[in-house]
Amino acid sequence: MEAKTLGILGGGQLGRMSAMAARKLGIRTIIYTPEKDSPAAQIADETIVAAYEDLESLEKFSEKVEVISYEFENIPVETVEYLTKFKPVYPEKNVLEVAQDRIREKSFLNSIGIATARWEHAENAKNVDNIVDKWGKTSCILKTARFGYDGKGQSRYTLGDNLDATWRSLKSDRIIVEEIVDFVFEISVIVGRDRFGKTVTYGPMMNEHKRHILHKTTFPASIAANIAAASIAITEKLAQQINLRGVITLEMFVTKDGQILANEIAPRTHNSGHLTIDACNISQFEQHVRTVCGLPALDPVCRPAEMLNLIGDDIKSIPEYEGKPGTFVHLYGKSESRPGRKMGHITMLKKPG
Repeated sequence: MEAKTLGILGGGQLGRMSAMAARKLGIRTIIYTPEKDSPAAQIADETIVAAYEDLESLEKFSEKVEVISYEFENIPVETVEYLTKFKPVYPEKNVLEVAQDRIREKSFLNSIGIATARWEHAENAKNVDNIVDKWGKTSCILKTARFGYDGKGQSRYTLGDNLDATWRSLKSDRIIVEEIVDFVFEISVIVGRDRFGKTVTYGPMMNEHKRHILHKTTFPASIAANIAAASIAITEKLAQQINLRGVITLEMFVTKDGQILANEIAPRTHNSGHLTIDACNISQFEQHVRTVCGLPALDPVCRPAEMLNLIGDDIKSIPEYEGKPGTFVHLYGKSESRPGRKMGHITMLKKPG
């Protein structure tokens, strides 16, 4: 059955671009978000502004839609669990539970044979030095199990530092100790999978960060063909293992010796895939809408491209890109520019070869 009305949990730019893609397909979108005047609300057919814990509003939301998805992974699992009593939610709750928690995420990836950086769960601050010493290392990364993105919820620690202060700064009692990876570059692969089990892929993309926030994405990534093929195979394996319906992204490190280490799962469209709007015949957002709404996944055909994020005051650089051939400026409708805030992006198509 093909859904004609899609409910989206979250009102950010990913929801906005999904709503744009849905409109092209003749699919109505209803946004549910606690945020007033959200980027997605400016595009969607209807918006419900209410807390994710407001059961009455959630039920009213479910009555208006045929299928539900979410635009970021920190939606409360309890919200999704409640909504599934009324309408299907894709990707399903179990995928969200894994992606929200680094301990579950890394445990799951390792259980299905996908390598990650070496890690352990530290039950208290005293465990950290023991773990680092056991590994024969002097430094590590401490990460909160939940609510970590764009560099948030993590801190580098070196033996001899004030461990108690570092531990307290993370403001969590669920911390993992992760080995520092001497990687050459970071890549991402996006997979869409429909209700028939067909998978389609975007990438791998090459990602560069500034201050822990994605700065530039280049497609195709300039990497060896065998590494590219392996990264796609790993992400497709993940999609199949979770019985994905929708779109999922896997961020990966590639080391000097060619080893691929999974870093993070994003059960949604992804910043590194924004260039697909202009570079591909089927964008990641259209693929997301298609797969969750019951339409078949379509094989994308993509041109080489580069994407620049507009973070904070980067938005002031727009005039130097406007009017250039093969260059596309996308703004997210956010009224206030703040340091670290994603205000838009610019895609530049490249000549093949």
